[in-house]
Amino acid sequence: MQEGSAMIEEKPKQRRSGGRAARVALRNAPLAEDLRPIRPGLPGGQYKPLSDADVLRIHHAALDALEQIGLSQAPPSGIEAMTKAGAILGDDGRLRFPRALVEDMLAKAARDITLCGRDEKYDLHLTGSNVHFGTAGAAVHVVDLETNIYRDSTAQDLHDAARITQTLDNIHFFQRAMVARDVADSRELDLNTIYASCAGTTKHIGTSFSEPENVPSGIDMLHRIAGGEEAWRARPFMSNSNCFVVPPMKFAEESCLVMEACIRAGMPVLLLSAGQAGATAPAPIALTIVQAVAECLAGVVYVNAIAPGHTAVFGTWPFVSDLRTGAMSGGSAEQALLTAGCAQMHRFYNLPGGAAGGISDSKLPDMQAGWEQGITNVLAGLSGLNMVYEAAGMHASLLGFCLESLVLGDDIIGQVLRTVRGIDVTEDSTSIEAMKAVCLDGPGHYLGSDQTLQLMQTEYVYPTLGNRMSPKEWNEADRPLLIDKAIERKNEILKNAKITFDPGFDAAIREDYKIYFK
Repeated sequence: MQEGSAMIEEKPKQRRSGGRAARVALRNAPLAEDLRPIRPGLPGGQYKPLSDADVLRIHHAALDALEQIGLSQAPPSGIEAMTKAGAILGDDGRLRFPRALVEDMLAKAARDITLCGRDEKYDLHLTGSNVHFGTAGAAVHVVDLETNIYRDSTAQDLHDAARITQTLDNIHFFQRAMVARDVADSRELDLNTIYASCAGTTKHIGTSFSEPENVPSGIDMLHRIAGGEEAWRARPFMSNSNCFVVPPMKFAEESCLVMEACIRAGMPVLLLSAGQAGATAPAPIALTIVQAVAECLAGVVYVNAIAPGHTAVFGTWPFVSDLRTGAMSGGSAEQALLTAGCAQMHRFYNLPGGAAGGISDSKLPDMQAGWEQGITNVLAGLSGLNMVYEAAGMHASLLGFCLESLVLGDDIIGQVLRTVRGIDVTEDSTSIEAMKAVCLDGPGHYLGSDQTLQLMQTEYVYPTLGNRMSPKEWNEADRPLLIDKAIERKNEILKNAKITFDPGFDAAIREDYKIYFK
């Protein structure tokens, strides 16, 4: 060390160059999964907008709503299953749920579940307050940044979004981000959604079915992809995102039939209640949570009356209205609070839960989009939400999806995950020995110290596209713009991305089905 120090004093320029080279080498070296500063499933729960008394008040109000109001319009098969379990069908056609029934079904509900990826390394372990971020939204437009227009989304766009997701470390799952509007036939739409997603990523995927009649064909395709029904049931890598209710407090008959078919096929389900505060849900944020919780508790009864312990995600997914216009406001502070409050209710029931975060009302990935996506994702992560849906790429209050924004979202979520991880306070991280070495015996700064070099990759997160240049460096680099870099990275990813299937398998699928993407 003394000889090295003497050399450094004699050749300061080499010291700076060598130190920077060492830092660059460390930054580029891959880390073991357990050493990464951020990763899927970091535990959140530090932020709690509701007190314990608030949580109990919401819980009891939800039970009151189920007992006194109930839900209408369940399909006959659902009525049969739920009344057999203990629900009461009134003369008004509404199913009501006694408290004892809800408590019984909560006891049977699946907990500590795993949502599988086709590649096991992408499995999502939904336990406690573990946090995961992914896409969703089923947008009907793509935001084309190279022309600054909104156009109809296609099967190719969906496949491209899946391929990009596969490469992004901080996007942990891929739920259908847009609708393939170039596919008119509903069966072909559902099959292309499945195949475009699976051909693009081996992470866990969420999809929807347009009609109950389409489920068998979709399950057959999933069996082929998995290598047979047994392999599929052992590791179902796709879940059914199911809007089983039409708020307020009504079952959606066709979606319920889809859900029943998916349950029988061994497919995990997302029980999705998506009321809009001030429109299809009450205006008070607390009462909006009450309605969402009540509707999802009805879903818990439904699922477990059919198949006790079936894998399901408690999808309280309420949205906010801008009460001046009635338009949805997915990027608002109220939306962030709604999502965080719902996450607390998931923890209260100890159920795997999901809700919305990261939506922007802005039409383009601009400063508004940045603050909306950042704030809503931070609160979702810090609240310990297991599945943060719509976390990247969503614009215009879910009407538009932007591939470049998906890439930028990976950077945003990386910073969010770092806040979720928090501050590591240990004997080593609070020891003043490093301070002594620098202040009493050393150069008076920590640059290049052993501790700094050891922690620069395990303690700190660096954005891929975020620009931290000085103004001088930025000018010398010809003033690069963030959107241009995002377009460049998107194009680079798509140029190098490969289909996830063997060419022979892909050819066989295309021979048997009409596939709309290349």
